[in-house]
Amino acid sequence: VQLQASGGGLVQAGGSLRLSCTASGLTFSSYTMGWFRQAPGKAREFVSSILWNGNRPLYADSVKGRFIISRDNAKNTAYLQMNSLRPEDTAVYYCAADHFGQRYETTGVEYDFWGQGTLVTVSS
Repeated sequence: VQLQASGGGLVQAGGSLRLSCTASGLTFSSYTMGWFRQAPGKAREFVSSILWNGNRPLYADSVKGRFIISRDNAKNTAYLQMNSLRPEDTAVYYCAADHFGQRYETTGVEYDFWGQGTLVTVSS
């Protein structure tokens, strides 16, 4: 199983980025997909998750209204559209897959597979 995260980079505050997470080696359409992030010197934190069917995505309060999670099961890919970026969004962003596709899981403990992370840097 492999999760390949991409799309990170350097952007000015107020800008946008779209992260992608492409999965292989698993039945992608049955998994909940999540995004987490870890800033330097801080603990990993939940960002967003989406159930197997794409319904009712969940967001952390810190990104609600700015980030949009989506998925394309035909492409085995999950996305995180990040708008109105702030310096405090700077972190390594990780995607993760939870085999129980009907569960929201915000601690990260239940996720089975993790991507390698992609760095997002937001300058002020």
